[in-house]
Amino acid sequence: MPKYPKIDTMFKRDMAGDHRIIEGDWATPEFEHFKDILWTFTEKVDGTNIRVRWNGQDATILGRTDNAMIPAPLATRLDAMFCSADGNARLRSVLPDDVTLYAEGYGPKIQGGGKYGTVQDFVLFDIRVGDVYLTRRLLEAVSAKLDLRVVPIVGGGTLSDGIHLVKTGLTSAWGDFEAEGIVARPS
Repeated sequence: MPKYPKIDTMFKRDMAGDHRIIEGDWATPEFEHFKDILWTFTEKVDGTNIRVRWNGQDATILGRTDNAMIPAPLATRLDAMFCSADGNARLRSVLPDDVTLYAEGYGPKIQGGGKYGTVQDFVLFDIRVGDVYLTRRLLEAVSAKLDLRVVPIVGGGTLSDGIHLVKTGLTSAWGDFEAEGIVARPS
C-alpha cells in the first residue's frame, strides 16, 4: 500500500547547530521557483498518519508504515467505520477499487493531539485513486458522501503569505489554541 509522500518544509535547517529553520534558504529549488504562484493552505494537525486502503471488497487500516502501531481507541473507531459490514457497504457505494484514504489520527495520547478534543478521531487530508491524487474539490465531494471530516482550508496566497500566516499565529479550527502549522499545496 502506498505511503503518503514526505512533505518537505520550505526552508533548510541548521543541522550543525540547533536545527532552526534558515529562512530564505529554500529546501528545494522547486519551492524557490514556485514561491510566487498561488497556494492553498490547510491546517496541519498534530497526530499520527493513517491510511485506509480499499480494494473494492475490504478495507485495511494502516499507519504511515505497514508496521506502525495505531492507538487502540483510534483503531477501534476506524475498524467500525471502515472494516465492519456497514463500513464496507458504505465504501463500496462510493469508491471504485484501488483507493487509499490518507488521514491524520488525533486526540488524547496521540502526539500533542489532546488539545483537539476528548476522543481519538481522524481527519482526511488526501485521497489517491490508483496513481492519481484527487483535487480538493473531488476530495471534499467524496468525503461528504462518506461523511468524513476534511482538514480545513485556512488561507491561500504565495509562500510568503503562508509564512506570514504562521509567524503571526494561526488559531486552530479545533479550538482556541495555536495550530501546529500549515500544509501548502499549489492552487
